[in-house]
Amino acid sequence: MDMPAPSPAVLARKAQIVERLQGVLPATAVIHSESEVRAYECDALTAYKCPPLCAVLPSTTEEVAAALKICHDMGVPVVPRGSGTSLAGGALPTADCVILGTARLNAVIETNYEDRYIRVGSGRTNLSVTGAVEAMDFFYAPDPSSQLACAIAGNIAMNSGGAHCLKYGVTTNNLLGVKMVLMDGTVTEIGGAHLDAAGLDLLGLICGSEGQLGVVTEATLRILRKPEGARPVLMAFNDNEVAGACVADIIKAGVLPVAIEFMDRLCIETTENYAQAGYPDSEALLIVEVEGSDAEIDEQLALILDIARRHDPVELREAKDADEAARIWLGRKSAFGAIGQISDYMCLDGTIPVSSLPMVLRRIGELSEEYGLKVGNVFHAGDGNMHPLICYDANKPGDLELCEAMGAEILKLCVDAGGCLTGEHGVGIEKRDLMTHQFAPQDLEAQMAVKDVFDPLWLLNPAKVFPLDHSEPRRIAAE
Repeated sequence: MDMPAPSPAVLARKAQIVERLQGVLPATAVIHSESEVRAYECDALTAYKCPPLCAVLPSTTEEVAAALKICHDMGVPVVPRGSGTSLAGGALPTADCVILGTARLNAVIETNYEDRYIRVGSGRTNLSVTGAVEAMDFFYAPDPSSQLACAIAGNIAMNSGGAHCLKYGVTTNNLLGVKMVLMDGTVTEIGGAHLDAAGLDLLGLICGSEGQLGVVTEATLRILRKPEGARPVLMAFNDNEVAGACVADIIKAGVLPVAIEFMDRLCIETTENYAQAGYPDSEALLIVEVEGSDAEIDEQLALILDIARRHDPVELREAKDADEAARIWLGRKSAFGAIGQISDYMCLDGTIPVSSLPMVLRRIGELSEEYGLKVGNVFHAGDGNMHPLICYDANKPGDLELCEAMGAEILKLCVDAGGCLTGEHGVGIEKRDLMTHQFAPQDLEAQMAVKDVFDPLWLLNPAKVFPLDHSEPRRIAAE
């Protein structure tokens, strides 16, 4: 994966840059030794690594603004970083950049149960937002698989979703406002503790912008009352395409489960060895969860199970209590870690129309045969958010490149099926060079023109999102 050459002028001024940052931040907030900055050399896309010039960990919006102003005035690129769980290389540093981590911006600033919102520092982890309000029977809906570790900052940057996004939507549907610092140190507030802001939808622009426009330091999030109850059902099938068709029929019937998750044989067997969830021997497995009162749950599951029976399932298992429900979810929640125990892998997240699931699953199987690489399919089937895990050997020469080539074919397949390159992981560097498959040159030009307004010097999160042959001439011209 090509990256622009670091600026010799910036590298030569490292001591001066560090000294100026130390002048506006606590001593423990500026990390610059060669050994310590290696902790920031990559995110969860570990195939690519590059130690940054230094890293800063501000604790307040004012400290973020001061650090950004110094970097702006000195022409130093800045890579914003939440918890580093990005699977698309969204927080990959360049050798001449300053990593700006949000981990210390983690306070609960305000909680309002009457108007159903919470305001938090953007470094707060996803799951801990629910933790802050669950005693009052509220929760924060978006739930990425990495929710124990991932930061709200990264969720906003990539517009993350999760298993329950089918009913509750992704981050953009649950984000009310942000406090954001622009590259020149200007602090701005967009949206707020209300349903909709007047004027241009700048909040919709910020959510999913991948750190290209500014650094979010605070977020106002929608919180919801917990449902009366929830119940999952496990459905096993002897064919991936049949399972995909079952998903399409459930959606077509007008039922809105809170989640529909898919796992194929490789994932089923691997997670069973890893977590012993008690999954049946089958080619494909669906976990469908509904919520509401007991009467609502019974009615919805009766319809869903009736649809499933038309597809000749191997097994149907409805959770009878909380323990059984936890066991049904156990394997799905363990899938990524389980696959990581047996192989290196690259996790994609192309999104497709639900009606295309059978065709896309069939074609992924064919690509697996053509490239000679195993693929584990585990994904949010209800909204067509695919997560194929392409297994490869990082120690085998050429295997990473083979994996990338196969991944590109799968992502192009998603676009050609009427979907898009990314559902929740973002573009980062992983899909950067595929943007021309989804967007025409004039579309990319319009997107880059927006960045010109927010970051005229093109210093924020360099070499991400836009193909280098489009972005580098613009960045160089701005210097």
